[in-house]
Amino acid sequence: MNSPTTITVDVDELQAIANDMRLDILNMTTRAGSGHPSSSWSATDIVTALYFGGVLRYRPGEPDWPERDRFIMSKGHAAPLLYAILARAGYFNRDMIWRLRQVNSPVQGHPIQGLLPGVEATTGSLGQGLSLGVGHVLGGRLNNFDYRVYVLLGDGECEAGQIWEAAMSAAHFEADNLVAILDYNKYQETGPISREMALEPLVEKWESFGWNVVEADGHDIADLLEKFDAVANVKGKPSIIIAHTVKGKGVSFVEADFTFHGRALTPEQAALAREELNGTR
Repeated sequence: MNSPTTITVDVDELQAIANDMRLDILNMTTRAGSGHPSSSWSATDIVTALYFGGVLRYRPGEPDWPERDRFIMSKGHAAPLLYAILARAGYFNRDMIWRLRQVNSPVQGHPIQGLLPGVEATTGSLGQGLSLGVGHVLGGRLNNFDYRVYVLLGDGECEAGQIWEAAMSAAHFEADNLVAILDYNKYQETGPISREMALEPLVEKWESFGWNVVEADGHDIADLLEKFDAVANVKGKPSIIIAHTVKGKGVSFVEADFTFHGRALTPEQAALAREELNGTR
């Protein structure tokens, strides 16, 4: 096997990259006047660690490399995060992200496979990404590839029955190269998860479906890298990393208001947010 393209940097550098990604998410959603900045920010550290911490095997210049690891953004409304990450990784020119949500743009409000290199699945109808991940695992098995499949789930979408059907099938097929990461920010569009459709006891639920379960601080990149390394050694069952996160992480007034889930910041709000994010450099 040829050496894959991965980027390994220290934790401080990874945190700086994550901050840059938050700024890109802010700027692209503000320009578009729509999008999901807070849902993207809660998962920024997770996806940064995955792509730039030496976890995911990929080749930006060869996006269809058969032995690449797969990343599926099941919570498709966090597409701005995916686009920012893929541009930073070198899949396409960064100028492309400023076309977010424009008519006839490949940079749509939810990822669409085939429009941009690096987008592994069309997602947006919540609850489907884990099933797609299981399909990638079984396809790799049939073709004798040992790639790993990582699926980022939202906590709100875990109220969907299809998630649990996929969880059951993944355990049945002993899909130990499947890793789900739950962006557990405790809020969905309409309010707190605990009020809308409580998920707890969440660890026990996943364990009862036959999964290996670990928990992580979703904003501690060193912890995330440690957990990614730990689940890579699990055999005979799929793994999930329950990453405890803060919705809107990085901007205090967004963290305090879950209604930013599906709306962009105004130019005035964006200026305040930019000051906060620039202050973390």
